[in-house]
Amino acid sequence: MSARVPGSKSITNRALLLAAAAHGTTRLDAPLVSDDTVAFAEALTALGVDVRTGDGHWTVTGAGGGPRSGGRVWCADAGTAARFLPPWAATGRGEYVFEGSGQLGARPLRPLVDAVAALGADVRPGPGGGLPLTLRASGLAGGTVALDSRTSSQYLTGLLMAAPLARAPLTVHAHGLVSGPYVAMTRALMARFGVTVVTPEPGVLRIEPGRYTATGLRVEPDASTASYFFAAAAVTGTTVRVPGLGRGSLQGDVRFLDVLRRTGARIRLTDDAAEVTGTGRLRGGFSVDMGEISDTFMTLAAVAPLADGPITVTGIAHARLKESDRIAAVAGNLRALGVRTEEGPDRLTVLPGPVRPARVACHRDHRIAMAFSVLGLRVPGITLDDPECVAKTFPGFHAELGRLFGTRRG
Repeated sequence: MSARVPGSKSITNRALLLAAAAHGTTRLDAPLVSDDTVAFAEALTALGVDVRTGDGHWTVTGAGGGPRSGGRVWCADAGTAARFLPPWAATGRGEYVFEGSGQLGARPLRPLVDAVAALGADVRPGPGGGLPLTLRASGLAGGTVALDSRTSSQYLTGLLMAAPLARAPLTVHAHGLVSGPYVAMTRALMARFGVTVVTPEPGVLRIEPGRYTATGLRVEPDASTASYFFAAAAVTGTTVRVPGLGRGSLQGDVRFLDVLRRTGARIRLTDDAAEVTGTGRLRGGFSVDMGEISDTFMTLAAVAPLADGPITVTGIAHARLKESDRIAAVAGNLRALGVRTEEGPDRLTVLPGPVRPARVACHRDHRIAMAFSVLGLRVPGITLDDPECVAKTFPGFHAELGRLFGTRRG
């Protein structure tokens, strides 16, 4: 079976920002169309960028630098908008107010705020240290800045993408960087738009002033979203193929396939597709560090009760600061389903055992909803309290799961 997995959110929103900063018009083919990407595109429009949507493609006419319009920018629930757009706005001129939902306002921004202020912007976060954020921009000076990167790689990505538009070279010391593959993705996309990031030593990144040039880009399927269909193949004893997600993927989350291999699934990765064949049984009895692919740890944890031994996921402390406290949310839902778990600050152990029907609390978190939908393929009676929250990244998720496996959620 071939799963119809939509485009990568991470690639789509990075490409939108780079296209907005570039000289010329960029065409994005197969972009993700979801709540987060639409919010990002609308935020760019509020910043004066011409973004036009078409049938299967978007075009962006770049500003050739930073924005000049000033204004209010609504980020909705999109963490990428709140973390990528302020540094770019700081390279322009004007006064900007970035706002978002209550859920987004609760997510931290302080390391990014401190770094942007150190580079010459007048930036004032809200009372909780996040949104609403007011920024008075007169260009970024460049220089050297230390960035606390222990809780999110998105702070570094935001700075890197803005850096070529600064007046002088920018050197970033990224302390405690998590989710490194996302930074590698950022660097690859920046190179596609004509800018190179160098690493003079580990944890240090340097960018010279430069110019982004418009290009064309086809967005590959989202590897995080593909993880649910791969796990579904593993637990149902079927084969699922995702075309367009090959061994040259820009996304670190394709490494979830290596984790599934440890559970006994058969993996086939080619230049242009990824395929998983399951046995319907999962091997357990192992521990795995998923710190660099933390968006997929919930996929593994949700199906781990079906394994023949305990499974421990480590290195995921930063997952507590996502759309929800994902460690606590997964552990709480598993306990509601009768599954024993052991939780630590940066880890979760799931013990095998019978699973009873229950209602899953999604916490308005799309990844909680999608991960537990996979477990629902094996355990009748699992329902979601907020099935529509999947619209953040894949509005058609439940329909596609139903098409492939004969089960619909909601």
